[in-house]
Amino acid sequence: MPSPGCNTIDGMTPVANPSSFQWPRRLAAAALVLCSLLAGCASHAACESSPYAGSPQFHDCGFRNPPNPEARPNASPWKIWPRFLFASKTDTKPAEPLPLHRLTTAELDALDPQANHVIRIGHSSLLLKLHGKYWLIDPMFSERASPVQWAGPKRYTPTPIALDQLPPIEGVIISHDHYDHLDATTIAYLATRAGRFFVPLGVGDRLKGFGVPSDRIQELDWWQGATFGDVHLMATRAQHFSGRSLTDRDDTLWASWVIESAGQRLFYSGDGGYSPGFAQIGQRFGGFDLAMIENGAYDPNWPSVHMTPEQTMQAFEDLHAKVLLPVHNSTFDLAFHTWHDPLDRIAALADAHHVELATPLIGEPVTVGAPRGNARWWQGSR
Repeated sequence: MPSPGCNTIDGMTPVANPSSFQWPRRLAAAALVLCSLLAGCASHAACESSPYAGSPQFHDCGFRNPPNPEARPNASPWKIWPRFLFASKTDTKPAEPLPLHRLTTAELDALDPQANHVIRIGHSSLLLKLHGKYWLIDPMFSERASPVQWAGPKRYTPTPIALDQLPPIEGVIISHDHYDHLDATTIAYLATRAGRFFVPLGVGDRLKGFGVPSDRIQELDWWQGATFGDVHLMATRAQHFSGRSLTDRDDTLWASWVIESAGQRLFYSGDGGYSPGFAQIGQRFGGFDLAMIENGAYDPNWPSVHMTPEQTMQAFEDLHAKVLLPVHNSTFDLAFHTWHDPLDRIAALADAHHVELATPLIGEPVTVGAPRGNARWWQGSR
C-alpha cells in the first residue's frame, strides 16, 4: 500500500472511504497523510556512530536494498495519496463476513507435537506449532493497522483466537516495523509472555519501547542465524523499506525468514517486491517444505515493494518450495484491487504451474508435509 514516505509504507493509509467520516475526522486523517508525505524525505541524524554502520545493508545513514535493475520505480506520493484520500473503491472489502475457522486451545493442544503446523491468524500473522512449541510470525491482533485506532485500515476478518487465549509462546519473529506487521498493542501483551523475539537490525529498539525486556530480543542482519530450543532461524534478503514516524525512514532493517524445525524447512517472505533475492535464497537452502509468501496489496503505483500474484508464483518457483501458502490478504483493505483478486489469480496460476497451493481458512491448521484437501473457500463469498 502507499507511502508516507518517498515510496510506500504499510499501515499508514488514510480511511478507505473518507466521505463516510465527519469532516474533523477526515481532516485529521489528511493531517496524518501530510505528515506521512514528509516522512520518507526527512533527514537522518548523523550516522557515523550508528551501531549498524558495519552492516552491508547500511549505507547513507539508513538501510538500503541491493541494486535491482529490474525493479520498476514507484509513483510519487503526491500521486498516490490523493488517490487514497478521494478515489472510490469497488469490492476491496467483502460484502459479508468471510468464513472463519474458530480456533480453540483444545484444538491446538490436539495437534501432533511431533509435527510442524502453521495457522493463519489473518493478514500476514501466523501461529506456528513447531514440535510442540508455539511461535508467532508478525502477530497483529489490533482492530486497525494504523498509528491510531480511530482511523486507518480496519480489520474486516476477525482473528480466529483472542490474544489472551493464545498458548504459551516460545518465540516471536518480526519481518519489519510497518503497522500491519509490528503491532504495538500485541507486542506489549507478549512482552513478558513470549520467550524470545527475533527481529531485523534496529527493530529491537521498537520492541523495547513496547515493553519487551532487552534480554528477550535478538537482532539479526541478513544471512545471520540463531537457534532457540530446537528451532533454527535465519534472517534473509527482502526488497522493501521501513519506518513508523516522520523521521525514521529506513532506520530499521526488513527481512524474510528461514525457519527450520525437525528436518523441515519453512520460508516466510515478509513484505517485498520481486527481486533476485528469492533465487539466491532458494539456491542457498536447496528448497523448502512450505513457503509463506505475500500475495496482496499490490498496485502499479508501487511495483517495487509488493508483488503481483504472478511475481509471487515466480518467487515460489525461485525458492524451490513444495507448497505455497499465500499471505498478506483477506484481512485489511490496503490497495485498490478487489479483496478476492489475490486469491483468484494465485489459484489460477497454481493450476497452470501445477503447484500445490494451501489456502486454508483463517484459523485452519496446516500440517507441514501432510496430505490435505484444499478448498477455495473465497469462491463462495462476496
